Amino acid sequence: MRLITLAAASASALSLLLPATASARTDEGMWTFDNVPLQRINTALGTDIDQAWLDRVRLGAVRLSGCSASLVSTQGLVLTNQHCIRSCVQAHAEPGQDLLSQGVFARTRDEELTCPGQVAEVLTEIQDVTDRVQAAGSGLTGAAFASARARVIAEIEREGCGTDAALRCQVISFYRGGQYKLYRFQRYSDVRLVYAPEHQAVVFGGDPDNFNFPRFALDAAFLRVYENGVPATTPNHLTWNPERIVEGQPVFVAGNPGSTARLKTTDQLRIERDWQIPSELRRLAELRGRVIRFSEESPENARMARDALRGIENNLKRYTGMHQALADQSFFTELVVNETDLIGQASSRDLVQGDPWSEIAAAHADYILLYPRNYWLEAGAGQGSVLFNYARQIVRAAYERERPADTRLGGYSDAQLEALGRTLAQTRNIDEPLESLYLQFWLNKTRENLGTDDPDVQQMLGRESPEALGARLIEGTSLADPAARMALFEGGRAAVEASNDPLIQFVLRTDQAARNIRRSWTQQVDGPIERAGGRIAAARFAVLGTDTYPDATFSLRLSYGRVEGWNNGTRDIAATTTVAGLWERATGAIPFNLSPNLEAARGRLPEDVIYTVASTNDIVGGNSGSPLLNADGEVIGAVFDGNLESLGGAYGYDGSRNRAVTVSAEMITLALREIYDMDALADELAGD
Repeated sequence: MRLITLAAASASALSLLLPATASARTDEGMWTFDNVPLQRINTALGTDIDQAWLDRVRLGAVRLSGCSASLVSTQGLVLTNQHCIRSCVQAHAEPGQDLLSQGVFARTRDEELTCPGQVAEVLTEIQDVTDRVQAAGSGLTGAAFASARARVIAEIEREGCGTDAALRCQVISFYRGGQYKLYRFQRYSDVRLVYAPEHQAVVFGGDPDNFNFPRFALDAAFLRVYENGVPATTPNHLTWNPERIVEGQPVFVAGNPGSTARLKTTDQLRIERDWQIPSELRRLAELRGRVIRFSEESPENARMARDALRGIENNLKRYTGMHQALADQSFFTELVVNETDLIGQASSRDLVQGDPWSEIAAAHADYILLYPRNYWLEAGAGQGSVLFNYARQIVRAAYERERPADTRLGGYSDAQLEALGRTLAQTRNIDEPLESLYLQFWLNKTRENLGTDDPDVQQMLGRESPEALGARLIEGTSLADPAARMALFEGGRAAVEASNDPLIQFVLRTDQAARNIRRSWTQQVDGPIERAGGRIAAARFAVLGTDTYPDATFSLRLSYGRVEGWNNGTRDIAATTTVAGLWERATGAIPFNLSPNLEAARGRLPEDVIYTVASTNDIVGGNSGSPLLNADGEVIGAVFDGNLESLGGAYGYDGSRNRAVTVSAEMITLALREIYDMDALADELAGD
């Protein structure tokens, strides 16, 4: 696989990086909304989008927890993917109930289900704060540098939003520290589920079809945002357009790509290739085996584990694709050549102080040393256990609340503490057997990776086995009860320290070790790499300025392209699928079995309706749920996946093969009217 990359700007690579060049695909890029190359886009696509178009799209785009979405009616209706809101569905399942398989179809406001912990955010303003943030760290190194940056960022965020719970302010780093922007969001913390089709309609084709095309996944869902107990008034919504999508038409994606590494140094990418990704693949493979074994024990276990298993398999395939991209010798050689040229330019033109590339390489010695402890005690603690996460948040909130705002851990500002309280107060169904599995796996792997004689492991386990301790913590905790959570959260440090809840006591006993490694990681790894990366970014700026886009940071971006197929090396793949293709692909055998609702509607669905489309839009994880827009800025579908070739998109983009995959608004509307008896929802989308 050969990818056009923005990993480094260099003399020989300028033809790949400068705008509107003959050699580069013009539809590459994840552009921030304050730096969209309008002329380049309009020239490439024959469109006439302008600043008013961008403003309208920005105010209609939505960021969810880990996903993207869009406002699509005046009454707070939000379009996203079903796979983005499965936890909301599961949260309302009664013991023994397979609500995910049944689907959720709220035909009245009273039937709409609260989504615990879900927050919807709309970007209202962008402010450049680069000078202020960079000045705070000037002349400092290590812990002092990281601390100074953290303090000024906290100040900027506090000044930007104050304590208004309806707002969120976030300082985001772009170009690896070359820019810092304050993003101000309208925040909706009351989010309710309106529509989620049954699971089999969404996962038709299973893992074999995942990251492939053609696809026949009805992966769309609708939420509604509320204010003061009533649907929010959202006049800045995007217009729904279920008209037929055609091959070749210009399309746009407005969403929040999670993370890319296109501007990292080659040394950073070697660490990912040789350490981080292999570690993740081993962890995920073992966890997958445990979850499969758990699911085979009973139908109820299979129900509990289904969504978790799909998520694990999705990440396994994603990391495999990323590793294959970095392991491609020609691709990586190109990165090295480009970086060498940039270093030469930076040195000859005095564009950089010192040798930040060597500083990053030196920091990676500490990366390798600290990574296992940082992952297992801090970054990966709990391995997905909701109850453990509640316990850690409650304990940390109790202590962080007593600290000055500019010295707190990230995530515990006054506004974030208020939001955390609302999340803790929400009712949520929690599958305790699965929770126990997660904790037992985490405790086992922590002991395996850090060693039986490690003091932190001994402090964690005492004389218990990982299996016994994990089971005891989940069986004894009361944190599944929102009233118990709120009593501890509101009671603060005194209530937490007096609690006899075993999970709270466990976190109290072990959290200092997690805090210690978090501090060491910040001082010895993140701080030095961020400081050196900022100087590299400054050198790159001197060559390119903002004529290129920054790496993805789960911040709102615009990508552009066309509905277009590709050749996968053996055959041409068409850009669209139809309902007729679904009937042809359905064999009746898992995973190519139709859901009962789709089977029952077979005779009512026109076979020429466009089901899904592939487009050249440059996307990565986090874009799930993003609206696919036409040239008028109207919503014509919901992005839910990419093809296998797009998995290398973390490191570069190849417009001849990378594809985004979208379920069409035409198919979603047809399903609402002809399959699910959701005419009122379809009418709302139509503006009726």
